[in-house]
Amino acid sequence: MPEGDSVWRATRTLHDALAGRVVTRSDFRVPRYATADLTGRTVLEVVPRGKHLLTRFTGGLTLHTHLRMEGAWKVFAPGARWTGGPVHQIRVVLGTADRCAVGYRLQTLDLLPTSEEHRFVGHLGPDPLGDDWDGDSARRNLSADPTRPIGEALLDQRNLSGLGNVYKSELCFLLGVTPWLPVGDLPADRATTLPDLARRLLRANRERPVRNTTGLRSPDLFVYGRSRLPCLRCGTPIRFSVRGDGSLARPTYWCPRCQWGPVPSSPDR
Repeated sequence: MPEGDSVWRATRTLHDALAGRVVTRSDFRVPRYATADLTGRTVLEVVPRGKHLLTRFTGGLTLHTHLRMEGAWKVFAPGARWTGGPVHQIRVVLGTADRCAVGYRLQTLDLLPTSEEHRFVGHLGPDPLGDDWDGDSARRNLSADPTRPIGEALLDQRNLSGLGNVYKSELCFLLGVTPWLPVGDLPADRATTLPDLARRLLRANRERPVRNTTGLRSPDLFVYGRSRLPCLRCGTPIRFSVRGDGSLARPTYWCPRCQWGPVPSSPDR
């Protein structure tokens, strides 16, 4: 599941493959940009912003993409077989003399003036993996609505950007509270620690192909994806519930003994 750490890795891969090179192949496979052509432009850089990727070109253009749940960028050598999925899932192809970057299943794809990037990422909160990280701002954002469940507050990219469902569940476990606890009920010391804890986890995982929050070889995660398995701290079976939007794509996991606070009246498992 793409979160800030995996987007950071995807961005670095794209930057290493494309930055400083001239585009020799430009193929947009979405109706909106069917006639767009970046051939002849040089890729200046590829930078992450939360879960967003910004590919900047000479001439003041930026390609903005977001991986959502299933999107991916793959980089191939010339002549190599493309293995990122069926051809009909390709949304954009950017080729240079020695690399080809292929965007699969990109639900968000925008070509815009670089000077207007703020229209797409200006609403985002501080990025834990960004050079301009501001922990105090993230703390203020998270505490702005004391009645809001902490899980929802963590997923709101306007508070701090880059966190998804995995880190939501893992952070709440490490804080010892359920994701449904109102932000205002979080003890002051934990509220102060939260943004920097999120940053430490993302920074620790940005170089890892497999996300790990436990520090163990196995399992990699404390609660996420471990429904009915014993908690690593107390042995109690981990519980599972679908988040309030009713989507199985955004489940919540927690330990009913190690985490205090409100829980759904009828957990799924």
